[in-house]
Amino acid sequence: MTDIQPPSRGRPATQARGEDTRRRILETALDLFAAQGYEGASTRQIAEGAGVNLPAIQYYFGNKEGLYRAVIEDITADTDRHMASLAPRVEAALAVPETPREELAALLCEMLETFVVLVTSGTQVESRRLIFARSEIEETPGLDILHENGMRQIFNPCLGLFARLHGKSVADQEMTFRTMALIGQVVIFCNNNKRPILAGAGLDAESVRLMKLVVREHTEAICRAALAASAQ
Repeated sequence: MTDIQPPSRGRPATQARGEDTRRRILETALDLFAAQGYEGASTRQIAEGAGVNLPAIQYYFGNKEGLYRAVIEDITADTDRHMASLAPRVEAALAVPETPREELAALLCEMLETFVVLVTSGTQVESRRLIFARSEIEETPGLDILHENGMRQIFNPCLGLFARLHGKSVADQEMTFRTMALIGQVVIFCNNNKRPILAGAGLDAESVRLMKLVVREHTEAICRAALAASAQ
């Protein structure tokens, strides 16, 4: 008769604890890296904030740079999730030369609204917004990953839609500048709590709704001008 051993009950619990520890380290690191920068935040501070010993960071991430890259990769994964349903639709529209300009304009508005949601929702949103801001001005190892992800998921699709809407090439410098200006109206919200003019502006549902409304109205006005020009 075969002796059947009961399944181990300790391993899943150990894995769950390990994942919880790793997640606490990542969350603490995100807050400290966002507030103090890569150079300013120490692994000792992160370990103390996460309630773990210093070797735990080495065990899960190797070193400080490995932890920083893991934080950045966690942010880019969240961006990918936000854009997952929209990106294929934009790609499909740009792949067809006959796609109506009205459809391109609608997709551009939806892209920017989705970007608003990305930078104003989820856990640790203030820390993630500060990391986004740092990616534009710092050359810390790992931030290149965040910048590339933003170009691939946000800027390039918006540029493609905007250029097609105007009947121009994505290589046209004017299209690049105008796309930067379009996206800038969302980026301005990434650090609103530090700007006196927006002091007190929160991130509740009503604030986000108003942000999306303003961005859509501005974008639609620009798209209408492009459509009118193409009709002449």
